[in-house]
Amino acid sequence: MTSAPASAPAAQPAAPPIAQPVAGGTPSAASATGLPQPSQPAGVPGQPAGLPGQPVPFSAELARRDFPILHRTVNGHPLVWLDNGATTQKPRQVIETLAGFYGSANSNIHRGAHTMAREATEAYEAGRAAVADFLGAPSPDDIVFVRGTTEAINLVAQSWGRANLGPGDDILVPVLEHHSNIVPWQLVAKETRARVVPVPLQPDGQIDLTAYADLLSMRTQLVAISHASNVLGTVPPVREMTALAHRYGAKVLVDGAQAVAHFPVDVQDLDADFYVFSGHKLFAPTGIGALYAKPEILRSMAPWQGGGNMIESVSFARTSYAPVPHLLEAGTGHISGVVGLLSALNWLTSFDRDAIAAYETSLMAHAQQALSTVPGLELLGSAPERIAVLTFTLAGHDPSQIADWLDRDGIAIRAGHHCAQPALAHYGVESAARASLALYNTPEEVDKLVASLHRLRQAA
Repeated sequence: MTSAPASAPAAQPAAPPIAQPVAGGTPSAASATGLPQPSQPAGVPGQPAGLPGQPVPFSAELARRDFPILHRTVNGHPLVWLDNGATTQKPRQVIETLAGFYGSANSNIHRGAHTMAREATEAYEAGRAAVADFLGAPSPDDIVFVRGTTEAINLVAQSWGRANLGPGDDILVPVLEHHSNIVPWQLVAKETRARVVPVPLQPDGQIDLTAYADLLSMRTQLVAISHASNVLGTVPPVREMTALAHRYGAKVLVDGAQAVAHFPVDVQDLDADFYVFSGHKLFAPTGIGALYAKPEILRSMAPWQGGGNMIESVSFARTSYAPVPHLLEAGTGHISGVVGLLSALNWLTSFDRDAIAAYETSLMAHAQQALSTVPGLELLGSAPERIAVLTFTLAGHDPSQIADWLDRDGIAIRAGHHCAQPALAHYGVESAARASLALYNTPEEVDKLVASLHRLRQAA
């Protein structure tokens, strides 16, 4: 069990936007665009924010200071936000960046001849460069902006899938996947007469790697796998599974929606053919996400949607297209979303990511031990490699009833099937309660969750 750190300080007024470099003294990618820059993560009192080229030392208390919403009350209680698997809260740096963009820099991008158009374009493309760096991609041109993970997977299914799948081809999809990594493949499989093949799980929620190896064949064209499960927390051995799939010539798509906020990602080390994530699970705004694809694959993909931005010239005789990534970004993009995503990445990477991962691991261990004291509570999944997702049932209580009870104490969790019905069916249940932790959660908040669950049991 981890020792409980000191309580977070009371809410402080948000500082006004200030043009400052990120921690470490290196200007952020957006600072060269002329856009207003928010203040950076607060430093530890009496200590420097960080040495040049080094991240700020991490602590949950330090991170919490940057989240205004964590200092509100719900039903007369301090908010305990344990619904991070659904969406993360936004630091004031992101909020200030969005306000600054709309207040002084709003413009459409690309092809604009005026100053604000150039500034907005620079910020948008700085966001693309930041995502490439965040994922370890070779080039910003390997990054396509989308609304989120779901749209990215559908883009790959409809563009790459239509062209490369056919009768008799297999798409391997583990049972632990989110519906967003199942349904798009079912749709394209029906259209191309391919088939979706489920990969079973072991009792602890790990992928059955023996079964996976047996299911792979020369018929396998794609493996679609999450980097971390949204309902079991399982972190599969993606690098090893990808290497095995590549022996058969199959491509691998990795759903990173639940992974990117919890530990560093390197798409080149994973050797992933596609990697996708959503900004709103990464302290960024909703409606923005990214698709990474290997450049040779990206260049082979046909347009999924047509319109502005993805063309070079249009006539009724002949239309020519822009190169990737713009080819796959029809219409006006979510410009402010990209600016907010850039701010979120700057904020997150200003901290020591390994320290964040270590903290979350210790917090999860504390939560597992504390939840084990609640009579009738059963945690689903116990894979040794996992993120801090705690999905559970409580004997005699419907998950929605549990969530409603906790909400009265200001504790936000999620209840239902979590868009992962096959994974829940593996445990013989149709719905469950889920507490999902993030870097700003504390042992005290976990203890509040457990105390409330004890009261629920006593009230029954």
